[in-house]
This record gives sequence, structure tokens and C-alpha cells, in this order.
Amino acid sequence: MKEIILDTETTGLNVKDGHRIVEIGCIELDNLIPTKQTFHCYLNPERKVSEKAFEVHGYSDEFLSKQKKFSEIVDDFLKFIEGKKLVIHNADFDIGHLNNEMLILGKDKIKNEVIDTLILARDKFPGSPINLDSLCKRYRIDNSRRTKHTALIDCDLLAKVYINLLDQKEPTLDFQNENKTKIEDINSTQLYYKKIIKPTSDEIEFHNKFLKTNLKKNFF
Repeated sequence: MKEIILDTETTGLNVKDGHRIVEIGCIELDNLIPTKQTFHCYLNPERKVSEKAFEVHGYSDEFLSKQKKFSEIVDDFLKFIEGKKLVIHNADFDIGHLNNEMLILGKDKIKNEVIDTLILARDKFPGSPINLDSLCKRYRIDNSRRTKHTALIDCDLLAKVYINLLDQKEPTLDFQNENKTKIEDINSTQLYYKKIIKPTSDEIEFHNKFLKTNLKKNFF
């Protein structure tokens, strides 16, 4: 089963205010494994980037004015996602902007099945932060490259988050190795390790004295 991890960057939040897409990134998964097939492009939005959007992604008007327009890449984009599920974090935002671009060109809306990882995360961790950075932290995914929001980096991180969100198993501990605790991911293809810190002899002695003192107080 092939799926597409998809992310966009835009000139601003709301299409009703005339905002447009400035970047599209896609990574293909086949049975949850990246196939190395990607789609990526920067776009000329034919309007200025809002100050808040520039703070998020850092793409200047000058840089974007030299890029292709959506009309020039739309056929390649639709071919890449054809017949595949789209996996998106906060899908309403990205699909809304993509359908706005389709509307401007007089084309039909995107009809692909969509999986919203924001909803998956909200159901799995009710009341907890569920933005991409928070989910990376929860699953110990290195997001140090994410100094700005860029489509392909965000897709790469979301692919790892998505696999973890689908994993129904509890982390397993490997006690055969006294120096490491092993946590296996859904495919058992990647291992994450946490070092075990052992108490010093002084700490053990202090702990034993603490237990003896409190036992006498509570029971004798």
C-alpha cells in the first residue's frame, strides 16, 4: 500500500485572504517504508509573503519570484499522488490551500483519501501537545534540522511520527544487555537506546539508611 507524506508552506494562513502555496514536499511510503521517491518544488505565489509566514519558513519574495508557478507543476504533482493516500499533519490547512490552487486553474478538487496525523495524535494523546515538534520529542525523533518549517524536512519527520502513531505495541525492554534499554519500532528495523545510570556505592548506602529510618518511624 503506497502513501504520500505531504506538506506545504504558504504565504499566509487563510486562502480567503488570497494566500497561496510557496512550497510542496512529498515523500512516498510503500507499506510504511520510504521508497526514495519524492516530489518537491518551490512556487511563485504571484503575491507577497506575509511577515508571519516569512518568520516560519524564511522564503523571501525575491527568491519565490524566480520559481515556477503552480500551473507549471500541477500535472507532475497530480501524477505523483495519483491513487495514493495522503498523510498530512493538520490536513484541512494543506488540502484547503491545494484545492484553492486547483480552483484558480479551473481544475477539480483533490479526491485522494486523506489521513490526518493531527487527529491520530489527538486521539492517542488527549490533552497533550500534538504539534510536530512535540510529537518528535515524545518519540525521540531528532528534529534538530528543523530550524525553519520546510516541506521536505517536515515530511521526513512526519513519516517517522506517523509510523510511531500507528504502533499499538508498548515499548519493550531488553534486559539481556545491562548497559542499554532497547525500544523497538513498529517494523523492528530501527533501535533506540537509552543509557542506564547506576547508583554509586554512596548513594546505595544513603538509600539503605533512609529505608531503615523510615521503617522504624512507620512500623515501630
